[in-house]
Amino acid sequence: MQSAAGGMEKSCRVGTSVPDAGSVLGGASVLGPAVEGLEDGIKCGGVLSAPSGNFSSPNFPGPYPYETECTWLIVVAEGSSVLLSFSHFELEYHAACAYDYLQVYNGAARDRGNLLGTFCGRSPPPPFSSAWHVMAVIFRSDRHVAKHGFAAAYQKDACGGQLTGLSGEITSPRYPESYPNDAECRWSIGAASGGGPLTLVFTDFQVEGGQGCGFDYVALFDGPTPAAPRLGRYCGSARPPRTVSSAPHLLVLFKSDFNIGGRGFKAHFYSGECQEVFTTVKGNFSSPRYPNFYPNNLKCQWNIKQPPGYRVKIFFLDMELEGRSSLTGGCDYDHLAAFDGGAENGSLLGRWCGRESLAPVTSLSNQLLLILHTDRNTAKRGFSIAYVGVVPVNVSCTRTDFHIQIPVQSLAQLERNRIYLGTPSCAAQVVGGNFKIHTRFDTCGTESQKRNNTSIIVSTLYIDFSAGDQEDIHQYEVQCEPKKKEASVTLIAGPDPARLSQAENLVDAQQREGGETDAHEVKSQDTSDIIFISICILAGLLMVIAVVGLVLL
Repeated sequence: MQSAAGGMEKSCRVGTSVPDAGSVLGGASVLGPAVEGLEDGIKCGGVLSAPSGNFSSPNFPGPYPYETECTWLIVVAEGSSVLLSFSHFELEYHAACAYDYLQVYNGAARDRGNLLGTFCGRSPPPPFSSAWHVMAVIFRSDRHVAKHGFAAAYQKDACGGQLTGLSGEITSPRYPESYPNDAECRWSIGAASGGGPLTLVFTDFQVEGGQGCGFDYVALFDGPTPAAPRLGRYCGSARPPRTVSSAPHLLVLFKSDFNIGGRGFKAHFYSGECQEVFTTVKGNFSSPRYPNFYPNNLKCQWNIKQPPGYRVKIFFLDMELEGRSSLTGGCDYDHLAAFDGGAENGSLLGRWCGRESLAPVTSLSNQLLLILHTDRNTAKRGFSIAYVGVVPVNVSCTRTDFHIQIPVQSLAQLERNRIYLGTPSCAAQVVGGNFKIHTRFDTCGTESQKRNNTSIIVSTLYIDFSAGDQEDIHQYEVQCEPKKKEASVTLIAGPDPARLSQAENLVDAQQREGGETDAHEVKSQDTSDIIFISICILAGLLMVIAVVGLVLL
């Protein structure tokens, strides 16, 4: 990208197209339509690739032309950011900026998720810092009322600025090289739509240490200015903890003194729509703006936490992301990844892209982390996911009985009659710290089936989480192979079964996968070996009694 854009500084003229930025940004033209209504020779838009520069509305400081649209694409070296500021600003005013306006995008795409703001009137936009190395500015005028326009300047390696969007990244100046002395940078982070809390996560941190962090430091404030409550002040080499604001604004202040530096820091921020934690036993969530196209330049994460002993099972209701790379065949662009546990260093459970029909995924622990990465172009509909916490059910059996046990602490909010096998009359008992069900095969709605030419005994365990008018009953199939005295448990219904056709016959990760049903030979009573032998002995006794009776007669 750098070599493609290097040294390019073009302008557009009447009747000519705006320069194609396809070579700059992966083949996608992002500079917009041809400029109309300008006199020949007037500069309007272009690709700006120098480390710093200036640009202005056509004819500035004179009135800009009518019916004009100009796009400036600022491209600096990868790993750098862009700081944009305005020295003059005067456009036709409208409360919603519906006539003449200027838009600033964090990136190249005309996607509302990347829009930093739309401006008009006499109040200049605040300084903006891009979350990556590309920024776009669009100016448009209508056929009535012309003002003096604007003058703007940009520079590479910005130190601070106004960051808006669902997510983004900030780094200290020159990162990962040593930051300069006597620096003071302020990043004011605010959600684009006013949204909810912001989360800031440091992925690297090395700042000169000292007692009370009096030399170099990073300070965080719960609001847009240093007058807001301070959330923390950090230095040294220990990464600051994850920080969550109480409002949709967060200020990051970095200061260095006159000597001794360090590598600096790298941090990601997320808005509430892009960073969520779920602790309920089931739920649904989706990519930002679903089913509309998701924004570019995202790193969103969803953490599902269940009580100890539980597992997390996720069901893909819908997924359409940017497809695989034609060169590598991998999910190199936009992708969704699942990790066991609550961190990216956990075991990778899957990585997906494109449009696929995916099987459910079950965690190995009581936490599962999903992370969505999107790049700078090509957005799709996104995804919709449902999840359910798989209750830690322990099942064992003999040749005649089921033994089911669930820790009370796993279902502490439920009464024992909400946990039953087959019918409500077979409710659990509380014994010690466990819900227990001990029942014979000929009770509680059990039936005999044949799977893979093996006779098994099957019943359904119901766990009723319903509250008020909301019915929420989870169903687990329990089965026993009497000859081997082997039992297993399978989640067969968790979230809304009408929406989750894939949720049938899904085996918990702790249990072996069950075989397909060859034939459903449903019988009303028990077929275990012991009962069968008992019937044979009883028949023999009756026969002996009959023979003796005949002899006596």
